[in-house]
Amino acid sequence: MRRILSTREMLKKAKLNGYAVPAFNIHNMETLQVVAETAAESKSPVIIAGTPSTITDYAGADYIVAMAEVAAARYDIPISIHLDHFENVAEIKNYIDIGFKSCMIDASKKAFEENIRIVKEIVEYAHKYDVTVEAELGKLGGREDDLVVSEKDAMYTNPDDAIEFVARTGVDSLAIAIGTAHGLYKGEPKLDFDRLVEIRKKVEVPLVLHGASDVPDELVKKAISLGICKVNVATDLKIPFSNAVKKYFNENPAANDPRKYMTPGKEAMKDIVRHKIMVCGSNDQA
Repeated sequence: MRRILSTREMLKKAKLNGYAVPAFNIHNMETLQVVAETAAESKSPVIIAGTPSTITDYAGADYIVAMAEVAAARYDIPISIHLDHFENVAEIKNYIDIGFKSCMIDASKKAFEENIRIVKEIVEYAHKYDVTVEAELGKLGGREDDLVVSEKDAMYTNPDDAIEFVARTGVDSLAIAIGTAHGLYKGEPKLDFDRLVEIRKKVEVPLVLHGASDVPDELVKKAISLGICKVNVATDLKIPFSNAVKKYFNENPAANDPRKYMTPGKEAMKDIVRHKIMVCGSNDQA
């Protein structure tokens, strides 16, 4: 029987074979179901991610773990559940104890040395339980739930800093800032592919692209071809889900059955999940 995995082997395989594992941000049972079912149909490894506002404030970590365990047992694909953009060290440790096998400690807003200190503390704790750790160097603009970084404060990842950061922290994967942003773009995304190439040459750990929603497919594919091994998707899932539910209520104003109005949302989200898997090239890689 399959079980919840860390991201260690799935990202190593993606790096070796030139594709990326998609990480989909979920919010409830319905969205988790869609991601797991669609990944299984596409024979894709998948990372089911949640931010603090989802896991701590809304759904509950124990509920997410329990639902993911059902999905892992049901489907013959690698499934990992991931703490996305967590900043609270004690919270991360608690959720590792509950059953999360992958986490991102986001201390990117801190000074370089403080970022290293915090990440190293999580790495030392997580590795005792075979849990993988992602960290971020550089800052992405935009909004990820409650995390807001203004455009003027958004900084690209320095390749030389990346070498030192990975060596001193022992982190398993590195989220880099090359021009993507959280949420929707105000203009056309411009990604610094030369910077990505330089970082890939200098750093051995898998590289992560945050803020991939609303980025044209061809740019995401190019980033993957140059060394990105994990692609995060959030906003691109929420919009079609909510639009489909709104449409259902507009057409059925007296509706009151969640089983009825949630279904169009799930179907709309399913199409996007399937498409993102194809863009990542992770289909048939389970």
